[in-house]
Order: sequence, then C-alpha cells, then structure tokens
Amino acid sequence: MPQIQTDKQPVTQITIIEAEPEKQAEALSLMAERARFMQRQPGFISISLHRSLDGRRIVNYIQWENRDLLRAAHQSPEFRKAWGEFGKLTDDIDPHLYEVAEILADKQ
Repeated sequence: MPQIQTDKQPVTQITIIEAEPEKQAEALSLMAERARFMQRQPGFISISLHRSLDGRRIVNYIQWENRDLLRAAHQSPEFRKAWGEFGKLTDDIDPHLYEVAEILADKQ
C-alpha cells in the first residue's frame, strides 16, 4: 500500500478560471504559456490544464515539491506579468492549495 510522506509533502494548487465562452480559447492559450514558464521553475512536478465542455471554465492542476518553491515561482516578475493578462479575460480566478490526503493504487 502506498505511504504518504509528510516530511516531503508536495503541494497541489488547483485554480479555476471562469471566462466568457468566446474568450476560453484565449484564456487557455495564456494558461499554456504560463504552464511552460512554471515548468522551468525549481520544484515543479507537473501541470495539467482542463477546459469545461460548456466553454466557461478552465481548471489548472499544478504540483510542486513544496509551498516555498511554489510561492517563489509566483513572486517572479515573469509570472506576475503573465498573471496580469488574465485580468483582461476574467474577473473570476480562484486558486486553492491542497496536500495529498490519501493515495489509492491499482492492486497489481
């Protein structure tokens, strides 16, 4: 059974972005650019972008080795510039941090 290591707990930031349907493609493009920037930062583990079928929401799951490294990436001028572009597309950006609570694995 997988064990959760609390001494080296990764952090997941889940961000939900609401955009008008006609702006979803542009918002998704900006998120992809931001993802490529984040991928080059220390502590990066993974990122995935999802778009809703109704064209209104983008959900971004990003995993980082720890909170401090995630915070450092967010404070970089490059990140701040990219994040500012979202203000033109939406007023509703909702990020939250999570820790792993349980891991389920396939019984092989």
